Amino acid sequence: MRHRLFTRIVTLVLASYVALPAAAHGAGPAKSSTAACASAQTEVVAATIAKANSATLCLLNRERAARDLSPLKLDRRLSGSAVAHSRDMVRRGYFEHDSPDGRSPFQRMLATSYVPKGASWTLGENIGWGTLSLAQPAALVRAWMKSPAHRANILNPRFREIGIGIAVGVPLADPSLDGQAGATYTTDFGRHS
Repeated sequence: MRHRLFTRIVTLVLASYVALPAAAHGAGPAKSSTAACASAQTEVVAATIAKANSATLCLLNRERAARDLSPLKLDRRLSGSAVAHSRDMVRRGYFEHDSPDGRSPFQRMLATSYVPKGASWTLGENIGWGTLSLAQPAALVRAWMKSPAHRANILNPRFREIGIGIAVGVPLADPSLDGQAGATYTTDFGRHS
């Protein structure tokens, strides 16, 4: 069987002239427990998405910790944007940061009210999908870390929060996949002030 893995990256920094204090998010500290990272090779199916999300966060924070960077905290608004984008790519059969109707990742993230009005912000996004064992969190994070642009988002010291969205299924109809199980990932990175 032929395994498939695809990734894409986008990042943008925008600052406004008015800076407001960051609002409390209530997301709690990022978890990097042994149990979460132990799920890094879990098969992604509907029943294991929560474990796959935790494992992805754990693996990303391990990469940051190895370089003395602060851990990313899970943000529910960024996660909502990420989940919606992954599901939309699977449902509508595309693999891009911009949706077919032209909506950019930044428009999606800003629509969640993650960034308070008038605040400066930095946002970024990584997407990827894989089949079979390449759909596991460990495989996606490994692939992103081997890509300079994806790695730059993961290790960007300006990012403080993350949204993780994993959808069961692959975004492209490819006969060579022969019905293989897969998963589509979106990670939305952010910081505002």
